[in-house]
Order: sequence, then C-alpha cells, then structure tokens
Amino acid sequence: MSRSGFLFPGLLACFAVSIGATVLLPHMQLGTLTPSFKEEEGQISEVYPVASVSTATNGRDVYISQGCQACHSQVIRGTETADVDRGWGARRTVARDYIFDAPPVLGAARIGPDLTNVGSSKWRNEPEGDPVRPEKRDAAWQYLHLYHPKAVIHSSNMPAYTDLFAKHKISGSPSPDALKLPANLAPEPGYEIVPTADAKALVVYLSSLDRSHPLKEAGVVAAAAPTKK
Repeated sequence: MSRSGFLFPGLLACFAVSIGATVLLPHMQLGTLTPSFKEEEGQISEVYPVASVSTATNGRDVYISQGCQACHSQVIRGTETADVDRGWGARRTVARDYIFDAPPVLGAARIGPDLTNVGSSKWRNEPEGDPVRPEKRDAAWQYLHLYHPKAVIHSSNMPAYTDLFAKHKISGSPSPDALKLPANLAPEPGYEIVPTADAKALVVYLSSLDRSHPLKEAGVVAAAAPTKK
C-alpha cells in the first residue's frame, strides 16, 4: 500500500480530533450547566442566574446592533488582575454566568469600562476626577449617559447615541419619561427629549447586568468597594 493511501484516513482522523477538541469536549464540559441554587429548610431560596425577561433580551439586541461590544467587555478576569480593583466586579466571571445569554456579549476591547456588573448595587467604576455617582446607576442616569455621555462623565470619549431618543412637542403635561437635561442640552421651550423603545429596552438590559452572585467555581469574592463621601 502506498503512502498516499494513508492520506485520507489521516486527514479524517485530524478532522475528527479537531471537532472533538473544539466542539464536543466544550459541550460536554459546559453544555449541561444549570443555574446554581441555595436551599434552606428544604426550600430553594436563591437561584442564579435567571433567564432574562423579553425586554432585556430585546435590549441585548439593541446593545449588539449599536456596536457597544466593540468598546465594552462583559467579562471579569481573575481576582489577581486589576478588574476587581477598578470596581468592575467582586469576582471573576465563569461559564455559568452566561448560560442564558444567546449569544454572550463578551466584547472585543476595553476602550470603555467593563459592564459585567453595571446593574449591580454593590460595585461601581469611579474614575479619578469624575464626580461621585450613585452605586446603582438608575434609569435616569443611563438615559442621560446615552444621550450625552459627558453630562455625567466629564472625561468620557463615548459617542452620543441621540438616535435612540426623539424630540416631541409637549402636549398637556410633560412625559414622565422625558429626560431631565441641563440648560445647555435642553430643547427649545415647549419640546422634550424622550427615549425610544430601543433606548428603554437597552436600559432595561444594562440594569439587568449583575454577575456579583457568589459561585463556588469562581473562587474568592473580593471585599466590597468603599463608598466615597
């Protein structure tokens, strides 16, 4: 039998090994992951993670369509890195954190801060020189930040996403969703700036990002970041 007779079986074996290493083995390790739960007195008291509501899922689609993942990551590296010191998270993220994300939006770069826990009340990113901000950034903060980032973070290089908002003429009472803008950003009298459905979905999604729940496989949880006065 000539050596060429081994070529096809060899290629087939290489293909099979590649498929096993890149597809089957990861699926065996990660494909059957389920949420963790805490049981007290025979009752499940905590489940993590939980599936996102439809609005948050729609918000993830907006997040992707606007290219947010090009400048923001959603993955906390090990506790020995600067990620925890920056206030981006209490622990490293692990595969279980993403089991309900389809697809996971891990991000390609960190031109802006990591958003893994931007919806958490426990952790915050507060760059030197910026004013003290609430530990949990509420919807009003998120809307203003999307509309004009420098209004809340003076050193921000994030572009303004004004296409996610609309200018409406006030008819009767102002809309409860209208942005509370400083004078230099406010529209002319009689008009208001309101978030579109995409902006609302995006803010619901951002507010849902909280991967601070302790998980055994994630290792040590860092101490809470001190609140600045």
